[in-house]
Amino acid sequence: MGHDVLVTTPSFGQHAREPWEVFERAGVPVRTARAAHPLAEAQLIDEAAGADALIVGLDPVTAAVLDAAPGLKVIAKHGVGTDNIDLAAAAAHGVRVVNAPGTNTTAVADMAMALLLAAVRRIVPAHASVTGGGWDRFFGPELAGRTLGIVGFGRIGQAVARRARGFDMEIVAYDPHLPEAVFAEQSVPSVTFDALLARADAVTLHLPMPSGGPLLGRAQLEAMKPGGCVINTARGGLVDEAALAELLHSGHIAAAGIDVFATEPPAGNPLLTAVNTVLTPHCSAFTHQANAAMGGAVAADVVRVLRGETPVNAVV
Repeated sequence: MGHDVLVTTPSFGQHAREPWEVFERAGVPVRTARAAHPLAEAQLIDEAAGADALIVGLDPVTAAVLDAAPGLKVIAKHGVGTDNIDLAAAAAHGVRVVNAPGTNTTAVADMAMALLLAAVRRIVPAHASVTGGGWDRFFGPELAGRTLGIVGFGRIGQAVARRARGFDMEIVAYDPHLPEAVFAEQSVPSVTFDALLARADAVTLHLPMPSGGPLLGRAQLEAMKPGGCVINTARGGLVDEAALAELLHSGHIAAAGIDVFATEPPAGNPLLTAVNTVLTPHCSAFTHQANAAMGGAVAADVVRVLRGETPVNAVV
């Protein structure tokens, strides 16, 4: 097959051979981007010239990129959220868009619980104390009996609920896009967003980036119970980072576990100097199993589209 597949994200097949082997078995050549991920629009326009397929991470696939790659047949998101891809423009160009739903569910749900535990039990400063020659002991709340508010109750939100139930937490969830039957099946009460903020001791985010600014702005953060915790493994723009940093310093928010930032890497971000935070480099999906499953899923769908077949995980 005389095709040209461009991979822009360095995490594709980073810890698994299986995704590369999909292309090898199909006889499809693959090249990787010269520029560092995420590519700016101009860089992607330059590198995507002549490509039949793109496998992207957070790179902005805009209408201009699509205009510059007239031979493009498929865009694969190495992940789930496609908010960095202009879906309308892709449809107008006749370009298929695919993603890898469900492949990172376990990894992200595990990370959300890890961040919650690390943040509220202050694992990071405790570790720093011991390795620094100290023996400082830090108090924090137990999770049992506390209420976890899950914003976004899809696959990952439901997986987090199952884990939190194992810690004897009370759970409430908000997701206006799901029928009540989904919440009933999971035995999790469906509440309004305002009610969730008022009831939850910890809020964890598991949804795409909405239009119109942060979901957790200053007003919403201030509406949370004093001493609450914020966990974000979804999208950095979901949280007003400056307001969160201020409320961490004031103590209204007791702790935060943040894996995603509005700008990455987060140079100059106020959360870097905020107290009681656990900050990680957008690595929730970075497990060996998820890397193999995610890469394998998008590679297989890219090959299907290039062969003129119907992809399994079509977005557009």
